[in-house]
Amino acid sequence: RERAMQSEAKSHTEHGTDSSPQGPGCSLRHFACEQNLLSRPDGSASFLQGDTSVLAGVYGPAEVKVSKEIFNKATLEVILRPKIGLPGVAEKSRERLIRNTCEAVVLGALHPRTSITIVLQVISDAGSLMACCLNAACMALVDAGVPMQALFCGVTCALDSDGTLVLDPTAKQEKEARAVLTFALDSVDQKLLMSTTKGLYSNAELQQCLAAAQAASQHVFRFYRESLQRRYSKS
Repeated sequence: RERAMQSEAKSHTEHGTDSSPQGPGCSLRHFACEQNLLSRPDGSASFLQGDTSVLAGVYGPAEVKVSKEIFNKATLEVILRPKIGLPGVAEKSRERLIRNTCEAVVLGALHPRTSITIVLQVISDAGSLMACCLNAACMALVDAGVPMQALFCGVTCALDSDGTLVLDPTAKQEKEARAVLTFALDSVDQKLLMSTTKGLYSNAELQQCLAAAQAASQHVFRFYRESLQRRYSKS
């Protein structure tokens, strides 16, 4: 029986259905990821969560302007471009949060006096955009071979008016939610690297969302592993 279950699990992962874990209120939308799409950056990745899609390019470690040089580590920059128009206040604040997350895991001390730039282009925003940006950034950093002490991922949770928790919410679910919380977690022990929240929630609800995000992050990291295995087994 166990063997039958194992082979069944195998056939699931090969079709990529395992990337959307199901559970009570605990389903993530379908994931897709493609690396090394762009020729000019040192690494690139497109990440798709449901209908939310972000394209990321990583440049570096490269020469850095003297004014931005840090003598004992790499200077990390994040540029977030909206789907249309120019970056505004929201983009600037997201850039800062994504940069803080990357700085927590990138081993910048190995490349002092250089710059690592991550450029994120929003292709479509159908909810959980911040999480999708973080996932795209991580996969592009992996593709560029930037040394990191752990991988990281983003997970968004929404709480509706009666306190029901929704993981990886769509834009409509975010709009109707009482609170939306996004967490960045590392792959070693699901340590919290960054959180950003909006709306009203209790301390207990915050802990509940964090626990749900930590559980969901295991699925995201498994998806990373599977997509990397697929890619490198081909090449």
